[in-house]
Amino acid sequence: MASQTPYEKALAAIDEAHALDPNKATVNGEEVPYELHYAQKSTSYLEKRAPDAPEHLRLAIRAQHFRRWEVPRSSYPMTRVGYHAWRTFLKKRQAELVETICKDAGYSEEVAQSVGALIRKEDLKQNEETQILEDVACLVFLDDQFEAFEKEHDEDKIIKILQKTWGKMTEKGHELALQIPMGERPKEVVAKALAG
Repeated sequence: MASQTPYEKALAAIDEAHALDPNKATVNGEEVPYELHYAQKSTSYLEKRAPDAPEHLRLAIRAQHFRRWEVPRSSYPMTRVGYHAWRTFLKKRQAELVETICKDAGYSEEVAQSVGALIRKEDLKQNEETQILEDVACLVFLDDQFEAFEKEHDEDKIIKILQKTWGKMTEKGHELALQIPMGERPKEVVAKALAG
């Protein structure tokens, strides 16, 4: 068998960790670890958003929720400040773990650090690659989590969150978002958010 490239090694290690997620998603009638599902969906949106993305961006997008289930949201205060502290801690932790995977797979320190910087979403508005990652994260949220999320919160809150999400995205991201199939009710709320 041909020896694996650093990219193949790193990708396999990332997906092995995703496969350990005890939370499940049902995909085509089959239960799969949620983070593996999330990572695969992220990769499929990257293919639409930036099909010629370089390896370090592909790896960062595949790993942006790396081992997130190990630090549940409930481990921080259920406040806005608590939420931001949780997200900041997660980004730093995820970046460090994935940088190590990249180096172990044979990547240079420089490439590993590029992956980590993307996972931490550094220079969001200035860096095109970080912006692509943000587009992908927003697209997966709209496609995969929005319908459930919309049922749990009141309309005003949902509209604010949608407007904030929309504001984080590029024109190309907007185009892809408008192609996502949605039920009538979520579609209605999106239309209201975009009109507001």
